[in-house]
Amino acid sequence: MTDKSAAAAARATVYGYPRQGADRELKKAVEGYWKGRVGAEGLRETAALLRRTNWEQLADAGVHEVPTGDFSYYDHVLDTSVMVGAIPARHRAAVAADPLDGYFAMARGTAEVAPLEMTKWFDTNYHYLVPELGPDTVFAADATKQVAEVREALALGLAARPVLVGPVTYLLLAKPAPDVDPGFEPLTLLDRLLPVYAEVLADLRAAGAAWVQLDEPALVQDRTPADLNAAARAYRDLGALDDRPKLLVASYFDRLGEALPVLAKAPVDGLAVDFTGPAAANLGDLARAGGLPGKRLVAGVVDGRNIWINNLEKSLSTLGTLLGLADRVDVAASCSLLHVPLDAAVERDIDPQVARWLAFARQKTTELVTLARGLSQGPDTIAAELAANRADLASRAGSALTHDPAVRARAAAATPADARRAQPYPERAAAQRASLGLPLLPTTTIGSFPQTTELRAARADLRAGRIDAATYEERIESEIQAVLSFQEKAGIDVLVHGEPERNDMVQYFAEQLTGYLATRHGWVQSYGTRYVRPPVLAGDISRPEPMTVRWTSYANALTDRPVKGMLTGPVTMLAWSFVRDDQPLGDTARQVALALRDEVNDLEAAGTSVIQVDEPALRETLPLRAADRAAYLEWATESFRLTTSGVRPETQIHTHMCYAEFGDVLRAIDDLDADVISLEAARSHMQVADELAAAGYPREVGPGVYDIHSPRVPGTDEAAALLRKGLEAIPAGRLWVNPDCGLKTRGWPETRASLENLVAAARQVRAELTARES
Repeated sequence: MTDKSAAAAARATVYGYPRQGADRELKKAVEGYWKGRVGAEGLRETAALLRRTNWEQLADAGVHEVPTGDFSYYDHVLDTSVMVGAIPARHRAAVAADPLDGYFAMARGTAEVAPLEMTKWFDTNYHYLVPELGPDTVFAADATKQVAEVREALALGLAARPVLVGPVTYLLLAKPAPDVDPGFEPLTLLDRLLPVYAEVLADLRAAGAAWVQLDEPALVQDRTPADLNAAARAYRDLGALDDRPKLLVASYFDRLGEALPVLAKAPVDGLAVDFTGPAAANLGDLARAGGLPGKRLVAGVVDGRNIWINNLEKSLSTLGTLLGLADRVDVAASCSLLHVPLDAAVERDIDPQVARWLAFARQKTTELVTLARGLSQGPDTIAAELAANRADLASRAGSALTHDPAVRARAAAATPADARRAQPYPERAAAQRASLGLPLLPTTTIGSFPQTTELRAARADLRAGRIDAATYEERIESEIQAVLSFQEKAGIDVLVHGEPERNDMVQYFAEQLTGYLATRHGWVQSYGTRYVRPPVLAGDISRPEPMTVRWTSYANALTDRPVKGMLTGPVTMLAWSFVRDDQPLGDTARQVALALRDEVNDLEAAGTSVIQVDEPALRETLPLRAADRAAYLEWATESFRLTTSGVRPETQIHTHMCYAEFGDVLRAIDDLDADVISLEAARSHMQVADELAAAGYPREVGPGVYDIHSPRVPGTDEAAALLRKGLEAIPAGRLWVNPDCGLKTRGWPETRASLENLVAAARQVRAELTARES
């Protein structure tokens, strides 16, 4: 095919779209179903309407081929487990009795049965449910969902492409089931899984699918020769099937590296490749691999993970280079648009000029269609769009918001000494023990307490002017009093004020820092029905005035026990925001760290003796390729220490991390130099405690004994058993007792019961230790 005919074939597509709806209708329907207010049929009707709305929006914008199967009630990896019949034994009866209730039981657990483990989807803030597999796993195809959704789209007269998690990525994301040898490798099940995928592909072809997309993002990570051989075998076998649709294998989030020639040679019909950020290296690698002669290339040239407008001229140039490397080049975002909000046009509170810098899912779709037209018909056909894009890019580059000389001078003046505590940990630990006087196995919580309907209503009333600031503050004070009273009665040792004044652990701070923008409707899915509104980190960062001192000091005055000051760390402030892409991340992190350092110092000056700086995003932001990690971890750990190193030795610095694979960052956790770290451990059965012990971690640790992402209440014996397991790895003098994460999403009844059981478990194990010593 000539370059001209290849260009004429260019079309726009996407790999996935935000699921929640313009008003988070999916969240409301699913939670209504859980509470019995919405029936199963009502939930299905809402979901069908949301899918139809998404597809019609895409088609109306000019997208030629809409994705199906990307929609999910909870998680697309869980949907894949259902599709291949990988139902854990403890959930099979529930799934057999009622597939929908059984599905949610796997996601959330029940009073009797634990849910699947949850962790981060690569280096994003989306969480997936980890498949549990073992040598006895029997797979069985069930493409009911996937077939039904492609039929829905085809019935609307749309070209539809089902999107599935690929078999290699599915197995690489899986873990051994709890009762299986931890050394078991799920990838050894590939030959057992491929016939199930073959059956699903045949079902989708019979339903009318011309193409099926198989997502293999795990191949952008460092892979062993065995992994690459498995990928080659998988797509050799699937490509050789007679009864199949055309296969499009997709990767995203980073460069494919050594996996690219493997996929390029596979007998599949096309590849979807990311060409943004570090994945821009795929362009040269693809050329060196000889391109994709006779195949379709879907080029991800618009960043699907961030919200800044695309540089259309640069992307058009990349697409032009790609024309000579494939039989047909189509235009796409770099990954599913699940990771960005729906529509920037509804954000009325952002300055109109700044709003022109933003592109959410609907705006990105327009960019894709524009690029496809420019590629097919020539740049002259999009001259007006290119001119407007140049003006918007220039506006952002020259804005005072993005360049504050005072902030930049302060960041440049920071020295390595500013990022180191003056005393080594052993001296600090002795000073803190003397100052705090805590018992063995001290108990605490992670920070937030349940955000009740009344609290949310109070914030809404304040925004709407229905109550004044004094009335709002009275309600917050009343909630803090109740939270403290409960903790004291329950016997918790180190208290928190419960964060009733905070809407979100990042947004709350972003709204008080210069350089950040807040959205009203910029919701993205974190997991299940948990949606967040990441703020937009658009410019240079500074702190005009204290952000948390008022409420922490109020709580401290109500109790004789220590109350933790609670802050969100600089890495998480970046990772859980839509961060500026016009300067190195390390430079931005340093600006945020210096702003937070001022807050830490003010908290200490106000009498706060324990200060927690949460960094749950440290692991999730870790680059997917090992070669890129050292540079990231250097600025990430330095920014944390820059935040926390200005305090006295008796001030105890805590940090918190959750729902990630910590083994890759154990050295970095040590480099943070926090006095105490709390981590998720309940669903992973204290795995992190063993990892820390094996790495020789010398400081205090609180591995979670209460899984807060499930509504079930852990009993005292269950929590005590986890504590005993933790003590096998961490000495009693360095072990804390706490939940996995904050309690914002939980209700008060389960929170009370769970924390009372947690304290009872600590007392029980503490008594056992005392008896053993005597």
